[in-house]
Amino acid sequence: MKKLLLILTICVATLSLAHSQDRQISIAYSVAIPLGDVGDYIQNVSPRGVYLNYSHFFYEKISVGLSAGITTFYEEKASDTYSSGNITATGKQFRYSNHIPLMATAAYYLQPESKFNPYAQIGIGTMYTRRDTDMGIKSVEEEAWGFALAPEIGIQYELSMSKSLLFSIKYCNGFKAGNELDQSQSFLTFNFGITL
Repeated sequence: MKKLLLILTICVATLSLAHSQDRQISIAYSVAIPLGDVGDYIQNVSPRGVYLNYSHFFYEKISVGLSAGITTFYEEKASDTYSSGNITATGKQFRYSNHIPLMATAAYYLQPESKFNPYAQIGIGTMYTRRDTDMGIKSVEEEAWGFALAPEIGIQYELSMSKSLLFSIKYCNGFKAGNELDQSQSFLTFNFGITL
């Protein structure tokens, strides 16, 4: 995760230098609620997420771009039974679920001339998921790359000509892929950030 945060920081710094009125960079801290199979595996809300979004405006209200991020869920269970394939184990468990979506995005902004600018965005791409279940010296690892969609709604509040505060809600859904994670991986994020 430290490497990804370093890469995101370098990307933000680089893209900030190339800022102009037809480009926008946003970075956001996210809190995530696990849903579906992710929620069955880990029930805790995750305060461990960060997203970076680059948008290029072709029209005043329409932008396309790229988005990347990471969300990590964690839960400690005093004693539980976990099954994966032909392995079943019981004991104290430390469960981790890491999700890295990489997407192309398209967004529509409702009031670009207003201080409050609501928007809707869709992301289409892929999501890498890795699950680790640690029990003493034993560890079960599962990972998969899958097709992913991420609809998002949000609002930007303009602070100056080049900066805005950002709040959004995003639903990330990674469709089932491979034999290890044979169910879709989904979660809901609440994002708080800034646009440059």
